[in-house]
Amino acid sequence: MPRYALKIDYDGTPFAGWQAQADQPSVQGAVEAALARLDPGFAGGARIAAAGRTDAGVHATGQVAHADLEKDWDPFRLSEALNFHLKPAPVAVLAAVPVGDDFHARFSALERRYTFRLIARRAPVTHDRGRVWQVLNPLDAGAMRAGAAHLIGRHDFTTFRSSICQAQSPVKTLDEITIEEIPLPQGAEYRFHLRARSFLHNQVRSIVGTLERVGAGAWAPDRVAEVLEARNRAACGPVCPPQGLYLTGVGYPRDPFAGA
Repeated sequence: MPRYALKIDYDGTPFAGWQAQADQPSVQGAVEAALARLDPGFAGGARIAAAGRTDAGVHATGQVAHADLEKDWDPFRLSEALNFHLKPAPVAVLAAVPVGDDFHARFSALERRYTFRLIARRAPVTHDRGRVWQVLNPLDAGAMRAGAAHLIGRHDFTTFRSSICQAQSPVKTLDEITIEEIPLPQGAEYRFHLRARSFLHNQVRSIVGTLERVGAGAWAPDRVAEVLEARNRAACGPVCPPQGLYLTGVGYPRDPFAGA
């Protein structure tokens, strides 16, 4: 059976998350329903596998999944057909490419990249409503960068881990956190870019919520090191809402979409 990798873009607002659920809409369910219109295997209940299971309300601009189809497809025609059958769901297949049987969207991945968007201004957001987290007061980007520096590297991230996280270990290596400050009329947008091989459940939202406390002046930057060392969920700052979070990319030993 030919295997195809799919790069997927979606607005997570109307979904209960990526993972298929019996009684709630999911991104996985929408893609599999579109595949079922094209492939006998999916009409019979075949499943796709994804690089990351995003939570309810979380978006993606670079999710990766793979599907084993019974029919050989021209990659362009496959992506066009899927996008036709995905309508009107806010899900789009950016690219479809044939890959070897040894490619697995989740287990072959070397890194995941997330971006969290936060807007600080008094006036309500309009165009980005449902796609950012808004706070009312200005933030100190320099202080947040100083706090974030304590999190880079290999650590026990128990403090930043959801109580329902199913990962076998809280120890993860966070390779990068960068924080952009983008001026806006009467405010600013802060974009938090995080990169790691894998993340714990709610880790990114917990980190951003903690750094927001630093940027607001409620916490000193060094307190981030203290709460990390505490290895206690109760020491974490507030977990920020999901609508500002985006899965922006997945890294593999060889980019399957290069030249697509």
